[in-house]
Amino acid sequence: MFSRIAPRYDLLNHLLSLRFDVAWRKRLARRFRSVLARPDVRILDLCCGTGDLALALAAEVRSPSAIILGADFAYPMLERAKEKAGGTGRRPSIEFLEADALALPFADQSFDLVTTAFGFRNLANYAAGLAELYRVLRPGGSVAILEFTEPQSAFFGRVFRFYFHRILPKLGGIVSGNAQAYGYLPGSVARFPRPAELAGLMGRHGFTQVHAERWTGGIVALHTAQR
Repeated sequence: MFSRIAPRYDLLNHLLSLRFDVAWRKRLARRFRSVLARPDVRILDLCCGTGDLALALAAEVRSPSAIILGADFAYPMLERAKEKAGGTGRRPSIEFLEADALALPFADQSFDLVTTAFGFRNLANYAAGLAELYRVLRPGGSVAILEFTEPQSAFFGRVFRFYFHRILPKLGGIVSGNAQAYGYLPGSVARFPRPAELAGLMGRHGFTQVHAERWTGGIVALHTAQR
């Protein structure tokens, strides 16, 4: 499904979020400026899609010897990510590879920072995904999970659900030519653990200093933690 919508994925992300998705990724990257400024920092952006978060992270990196890897299992997404990264002229360079988030091809304790934006929700098993994040993270390393959630406000919640369940699937289906993909999105958000639930799950998998915060009226949540 994600492979089929890859050609219009960026356009629809920006259109359907009114370009808030760009601001969210930049805000996440700024949150980890101190980590990204370290010499030889190693970063993994998981479920990277077309590479927008990896590029936002690269913009904050200061060391030319830093390593940024983007991993996803939808190869057409990775092709677009490589095109975008190749045309930026930025340093450090970013590498993209095909990988399963539930069985990552990396050694234990490989990364200082692991991020994922709007992809963790799509994993088949959240507990197994958190176990892999924990495994590849170095002691003292940080993790960031940015995901959609439903607002707590009764009024804004009704507005959000009307847009998310009635308008977004139709518009996304028309522009992408794939109604299934954008019909899947609202249901996946409704099924995803609420911020407090996900924070509790992270704590049970060994993460410390777990913190959840809602942005933009509560429609997205950033979870941060350390190993």
